[in-house]
Amino acid sequence: MIIHKGREEHVVEMKKSIVGRSAVRNMILAVSIAAVGVLLVSAPLIAHHGTAALDTGKEITLKGTVTEWIWSNPHCFLQFDVKDDTGTVRNWAVETQNPTAMTQRGWARTSFKAGDEVTVILEPVKNGQPIGRLLTAVRADGQKLIAAPPTPPATAP
Repeated sequence: MIIHKGREEHVVEMKKSIVGRSAVRNMILAVSIAAVGVLLVSAPLIAHHGTAALDTGKEITLKGTVTEWIWSNPHCFLQFDVKDDTGTVRNWAVETQNPTAMTQRGWARTSFKAGDEVTVILEPVKNGQPIGRLLTAVRADGQKLIAAPPTPPATAP
């Protein structure tokens, strides 16, 4: 027995085929949009290693008291209190590299503890906030720990 499809059945199958292709197109579009979104979100993660916020080429030396030594990825931080000329205490936060890189330079999780006296050479941020990039720290026992070489000053194109 041979069954022939009628015109209506043929039209229904064509509509199903078109709907199927449309669903595939929509899926490809959705995946493409998601991929672009991921790229846009991840771009700042790559850019955060820039030095645009730093006053590159400017170094300041501060003597203070450690309040916290944060040994963690992706960067270690040293926080310390410094008294200015008026006696006002400012808490500084300076960033270093990751623990692996710091270990290779002679630093350790136990390099500092709260209350330690420290002298810090740093590159400050441009906006005057008590934040910067740690270049060198000298402990009270005289041990000098080098975190990074200074950044060369930016040159105008």
